[in-house]
Amino acid sequence: MKSVVYTRTGGPEVLQLVDRQVPEVPPGHVRVRVVVSGVNPTDWRWRSGQSSALRFAEQVPHQDGAGVVDEVADDVTELRAGDRVWLWETAFGRPTGTAQEFVVIPARHAVPLPPNASFELGAALGIPALTAHRMLTVGPEAPNRLAPGALSGTSVLVHGGAGAVGNAAVQLAVWAGATVIATVSNARKEELARHAGAQHVVNYRQDNVAERVLSVAPEGVAIIAEVDLAANLSTDIAAIATNGVISLCTYGSGELLPIPSAPLLAKSVSLCCVYTYHTPRQAKLNAIADVNQAVADGGFRVGDVHGLPLVHYPLHQVAEAHAAVEQGAVVGKVVIDVGAGE
Repeated sequence: MKSVVYTRTGGPEVLQLVDRQVPEVPPGHVRVRVVVSGVNPTDWRWRSGQSSALRFAEQVPHQDGAGVVDEVADDVTELRAGDRVWLWETAFGRPTGTAQEFVVIPARHAVPLPPNASFELGAALGIPALTAHRMLTVGPEAPNRLAPGALSGTSVLVHGGAGAVGNAAVQLAVWAGATVIATVSNARKEELARHAGAQHVVNYRQDNVAERVLSVAPEGVAIIAEVDLAANLSTDIAAIATNGVISLCTYGSGELLPIPSAPLLAKSVSLCCVYTYHTPRQAKLNAIADVNQAVADGGFRVGDVHGLPLVHYPLHQVAEAHAAVEQGAVVGKVVIDVGAGE
């Protein structure tokens, strides 16, 4: 089978396309024929060594993907060969990412894909959707689960509403009944955020975000999904409601940020760092179930008309795909076409 691997950290050039044996399936595992692999910023951060050192002699990148179950271990009863599935955290603590034709993973990391969902959609879930779910549910007054009506009466501010995590946060929050305000940097991204379902969109380069937010939610928003705390902290302090939560899911390299304690204390604000790999087990199970239900309900979709354009690369161009994501050269979700579908 064809696999993309790297044996040292560095730039996209460390990625190599190689031939490997199709792996056997140990107890508790399934083998999935990968159709589409999803690329996330976490993939290039790991490959570059920015997030962690190389743990295995040979690493296949990419946490997310979708495909068809090829074989199941004898002790696996919840899945069977031929099932369409989406995959999450396949390479966390393992050398087995989805940038290859077949991947063997613990059975719980393969989730039945709803009949209405494409493999492209399945490959776009994983890191972005599970991160967004945690950001919307981690606050002290937030619901533990998302479902239609769970966020009714709640206002949510999503920074970077046209990014993959931002798009997921917008779609999930709208599906759960929230009023969503999204920030963007240009007219194209404003269009995408509106397509995702955001009822209010603010161009942060042209408008005063805090003023616009407070015109929609005079008492402030209950939840802020944050992707650039250093740039947005003063805005967030002004826009957050009492007992609100600022959920942070990423960082700038080398970033050091003084925290203004007094205004945060005055509102009893929670500042939560969301690193999806460390989400508590039950919260992760809740997120998987809720995201899958949102997909089944049509509340989470991909493509231009749903605010998340898909940019396709073939398996032999994974290095180019990594470079595009790392350089911010594309708007939308980068996916790798690994194999044929049905």
